[in-house]
This record gives sequence, C-alpha cells and structure tokens, in this order.
Amino acid sequence: MKDIKSILLVLMLLVCACGCKQIQEEENKQRDYVALVDPLIGSGGHGHVFVGASVPHGMVQLGPNNLSKGWDWCSGYHDSDSTIIGFAHTHLSGTGIADLGDIIFMPVHGVNGNVDMLYPKDYVSSFSKKAQYVTPGYYSVSLEKYGISAKLTATERVGYHSYVYPDSVEAQLVVDLDESVQSLMMRKGTLKAELVQLNDTAISGYRISDEWAMDHRVFFNTVFSAPIRDFKLYQKDKAVRGLLNFGCLDEPLVVKTGISYTSEDGAALNLAKESNNKDFDAVQAKAYAKWNQCLGTIYFHAEDDAEKIFYTALYHTMISPSIFADVDGKYRGADSKIHKAVPGFTPYTIFSLWDTYRAVQPLNTLIDGKVADYVNSLLDIYDCQGTLPVWHLAGNETSCMVGVHSIPIIVDACLKNIQGIDKERAFKAVRSIEQMNENGLDYVRNQGFIPADKVSWSVARGLEYAVDDYAVAMLAKDLNKEEDYRLFLKRSKYYTHYFDASLGFMRGKLSDGNWRMNFDPFHSVHLEDDYVEGNAWQYTWLVPHDPEGLIQLFGGKERFVSKLDSLFTVSSELNEGASIDISGLIGQYAHGNEPSHHILYLYAYVGENEKMARLLRQVYNNFYSTQPDGLIGNEDCGQMSAWYIFSALGFYPVNPVDGTFVFGTPLCNEATLKLVNGKELKIKVKNNSNENIYIQSVKLNGVEVDSSAISYQEIMNGGVLEYEMGKNN
Repeated sequence: MKDIKSILLVLMLLVCACGCKQIQEEENKQRDYVALVDPLIGSGGHGHVFVGASVPHGMVQLGPNNLSKGWDWCSGYHDSDSTIIGFAHTHLSGTGIADLGDIIFMPVHGVNGNVDMLYPKDYVSSFSKKAQYVTPGYYSVSLEKYGISAKLTATERVGYHSYVYPDSVEAQLVVDLDESVQSLMMRKGTLKAELVQLNDTAISGYRISDEWAMDHRVFFNTVFSAPIRDFKLYQKDKAVRGLLNFGCLDEPLVVKTGISYTSEDGAALNLAKESNNKDFDAVQAKAYAKWNQCLGTIYFHAEDDAEKIFYTALYHTMISPSIFADVDGKYRGADSKIHKAVPGFTPYTIFSLWDTYRAVQPLNTLIDGKVADYVNSLLDIYDCQGTLPVWHLAGNETSCMVGVHSIPIIVDACLKNIQGIDKERAFKAVRSIEQMNENGLDYVRNQGFIPADKVSWSVARGLEYAVDDYAVAMLAKDLNKEEDYRLFLKRSKYYTHYFDASLGFMRGKLSDGNWRMNFDPFHSVHLEDDYVEGNAWQYTWLVPHDPEGLIQLFGGKERFVSKLDSLFTVSSELNEGASIDISGLIGQYAHGNEPSHHILYLYAYVGENEKMARLLRQVYNNFYSTQPDGLIGNEDCGQMSAWYIFSALGFYPVNPVDGTFVFGTPLCNEATLKLVNGKELKIKVKNNSNENIYIQSVKLNGVEVDSSAISYQEIMNGGVLEYEMGKNN
C-alpha cells in the first residue's frame, strides 16, 4: 500500500512539474515584453538616450528634437525640455558627443516665414509630458501651439508619420535640412543640402554636414497621403528649408520617408520596398512584434522595479549598431565610395567601441545572431580606410576616446567561433595595430610606455592598449602563430610600467623615466590629463585581461584588498574642472563611466565575494531606477545597460575576450536565455531577497560549480544554472 501511495505521489509531482513547465513556456510565448520597457528611462540626468520610434538595429531612429542644444541634448531630446522643433529621422542613443538628428519634419499651420528664411523660432512648439507617449517602435505627442497630434513609427529604413490637424486649418509641414543635433563643438554644421518637389505627393533631398562625423551624408525620399497645394523653398547660405501646404484635410496626413546613406535613388528604393502600401497601424504592429521577439530572447522575472529596468536596458542595447546598407546591399564605405555588400552580409554603423567592448559585445555573442555582420562591418571599415576603427559613425572615423577596441570585439567573436568570420582576415586586421604610430602607439612599441610629457591621456591610452595587445595575443595563440603570440602577450603586460608601487597607483611617467610631479590621485581635468574621463583612483584597476597580474603588482592579496577597499571609502569630492563623466560615485568608484564597470568583480579574484555582493546591490539600488534620470551616466550605445543585464543575471564578463563570466549576486528569481545556437540556459535563484544577497552555492545541470565563474561554452551548452542565496557569505 505504501508503495502505491509513493508511486501516486511521484506521479502527482511529475504532473505538477510538467504543468508548471508548460505554464512557464506558455507565459514566455504570451508575455508582452514591450509593455515592460520605458524608453524615457535615461532621457533625463546624463543618460542621453534616444526617445522615439525605431525597430531593433534599424537605420531609422525617428523622434523629436528639442530646441535646446548642448551636452545633455546629445540624442536631441532631454526630459527637462518641453519644446519640439520637429521629428528627425536619425539619432544617436546615449553618446557623450552629439550628431545626426537630421532630416526634420515639423507639422504646423499658420506659419509664414521671413522673406529669405524660415527659422526654428518661427515654428517651435511646446508640449506636455502628459500628452506624450512612447514605447518601443512608437511615439506620439500633442503639439500645444498648433493642436496637432503626431504619431511616429518605423521600419528598418522608413519613418512613418501620422499628423492630425485641427478642423478648418490649412495643414502645413516644415522640412528642415539645416537643423540637427549639435554639441556646439565649433564644427561647420550643414555643408550642403537640397530639397526638390518630385510631383504633387513626393519630395526628395539630402543633407551633407560636418559635426562629429565630418562628412555625414544622408538622403531621403518622401511620399504624402495628400497632394501638395503649395511648396515654398527657403535658402540662405547653406541652410535649406521648405514649407509645404496641403490645404484643409479631413484625414490624417500620413508621411512616409525612406532614408539612405548612398543616394536619393537608394532612399526611394528603401521606401518602395519597405512601405508596400502598408498603413500606419500595420507598420506599428510589425515594429511592436519585432521588438517583442528581440526582447523575448531573455525571459527575466524579478521583484519590484527590476523587470522594467532590465527590459528597458535590453531595449537600449538593441538600438545600435544600426543598419548602414540599402535594401539592395549598397552602402557608403569608409573610403567614401559606394560598395555592394556580398550576399549574406549586412553592413552596420555606429560603433561606440571604447564602451561596448566591455559588455555589449559579450552579450551579443549570446543572444544576437548578427555578430558576424557587426564584426565583418569592422573588418570592412579596416579594408576601406586602412586602419582599424576606433569610434565609427555613418561612414566616418571619429577617432574618439582611447585604445583600438575594434580589436577585442573582433577577437572575442573569433575565439567564440562565431560562424561567418574569416579568422585569418580578422588576424591581419587586428595585427595591424603593430603598424599604427599615432596616439602613443609608437612609444609603446619602442620603449614600453607612453611618456606623459609627449602624449595626452598617456595612462589611459597605455592601459587600454594593453587590453588590445592581449586580445591580439589570444587570437595569435588560437591560430598557432607562436611568434606573434609571444610578442603581443609581452606587450599586454606593459600596464606594469605605469604602476607606482610606492603609492599603489597607475600614474603618468615622463620621457626620462621619472614620475610626473605633484601627483594627486583624485585630480582630473577633462581632456587635459594623464587619464580620460577619470583619475588615478578609477584607472588603477583597468587591467581586466590580467587581474591576477594586477594583484601581484600590488604585492599580493592583502595589499590588493586593502587598496580596493579604499576605493569605496575615500572621499567622493572632485576638483573643479573634473570630467562630468565621473558620476555614480561610491568613494572614487565611478559607475557612471565605463572604465569602472569591471572593478566590483575584482573582489571575486581574491575571495572577497561578500564585499562584491554588497556593493553590487548598492549599485542596483542607487544607480538604476525607473525614472527619467534612472541611468547614472551616459548610456553609451548600450554599455551602461549591458552591465545591468549581466549583473542582474548573476555574472559578468570581466575579461572581454576570454569567454569567462564571473559570478556576482543575481537580482532575478528566474530567467531564461534563448541562445543563438537554439539552446536555452535557464537560471533559477532560490531564496533570493534584499537580505539574502550572498551566493551560497551554484549548480550547473545539477553539478555543483567549484569555480567563481562560468564559461561561454558552458552557457552555450544550455541547461539549468541554479543559485542558492543566503544572508551570510
């Protein structure tokens, strides 16, 4: 009898387990991931995120531009502002320098320009935040000055507008080819623009500009749902604007605009192929479905606001890189020539490499099937311009920030055997750093360090180059290139030249081998220092490729821990003139900027996991929220968000190219990663709470993990990762 009861109990448990599994699978299918995203998170403070309508990695980012300009308007929009001068078809998201925000359309009525020109002050409108709604793939707002309701959505290469004008007014539309998003860097702005009416329902044109990208070229082709009654062109110097009149309308004015980086014909082709006579609602529904599919690559369940923060973060990692080719494969190369992509290759642009090599790239290798295209885009840029990309924007090399971090991104994909990448081609490209002499690389090669009296940002450059050299060494090893492996591995240790053992800091060294005088580890001057956007407290730890070597440099675990503890307890005060990018401070740990992002996880290398867990929870709670200022620093094309995504899952890629993910403290109760190879990694967290923040044990597929990390291959094999949490370490 007992045996029968036992069997029945087992059967009941199995049925229950299967039922629970089926319920979860059904929930995964039905879950509305888009509803969990708030694109306004990061639109205040210094987050600089894009606000508007797009599809994942689309060429078009269609959204509002405020009248204001400056650093906090790098995306064209800031939460503090209540003005709109129009809706631009291209935008950056989270960058620290402004550009794009061009091809602007502004619905108006009753506007009369001056004799020679129409200016933004003539047509700007205020708007109320209560009359604004934004979700992935959709944006709407009411323009208070005109009583016009505007709705926006997009495909990959086409922006859709729908404008409802008040009754009995003549519907007008301003087309502005001069205004854009600017950082006030004293660049030339518009170099050339043209606007022409093709027929009674179509216009086309282009804008060439010099801002962050010094030769930015964007073309467009637009069709309207109503005939143009009057077309007035305003031209003054290089500025071009148009004022279109459609008369009184009984229906919304629907505007479809295809853009291209190659030509007006390319824009027309993109429009024809991607509009397909679909109405606004159908396009919006498709954009919604695309976002739901991409966001659904990770099922994440957690308490309080963590789910909204997580999915908004995931959304922010999927805006760039963005498609750079027309539907026929034509694209503008880094040599300014028009190329045709080979079948199977889609070129992308907007590579914030100094930021994204740290966590965005490792995340993409898990859940984004376009990694080969991203890497081949970097290799194509190298082929066209003859040097590796540093920060590439719309066919232009901006050379922004330090290091050559296309290298770790390329190498990481190669070492993970991402299909569709030629490793020998990749190695030729990354090894070319050996021929680069600018920005201190000649000093690295000839004397092992960059003299602070010869090259600016010497310490920051030297430390970042060491990461790049390590990556080259690892690919050389993978390809059995022993001589190159030894050469670049040796150079990856050159970070030691900047370490002053007497003080325990990385600091500037002069040409004669002496340290720079009057050293202050707290001191930072933006653009004029041995560090870029940081100080010695933050940069001393920038050895993500060799934490063990850094520990030994300090003289062992005890001294390393003592110094690391100090980082979080010293004063957070900064000198006047310090970089505004140094934000999110705990002591001198600066979570708001990328060089600090791996530092908390260094505690795992010395067995001080309880300190790591406490600090990680402090960062979760204090530096990420659901408010417009919910990002403590620039989003930087997804890096600020990628840090949160990994950390909330319980692991983080400290070394950007060795495929190792260090355990921290998970926020989720459960999660599922839909991996690019078709497998799934399920994450289960037992006894997780605000008190139970310490990992007691980790099991992978039922086997206890005796390491402080999980490998890329273990993740890609799929299965179940289980964390047991507790109050004590």
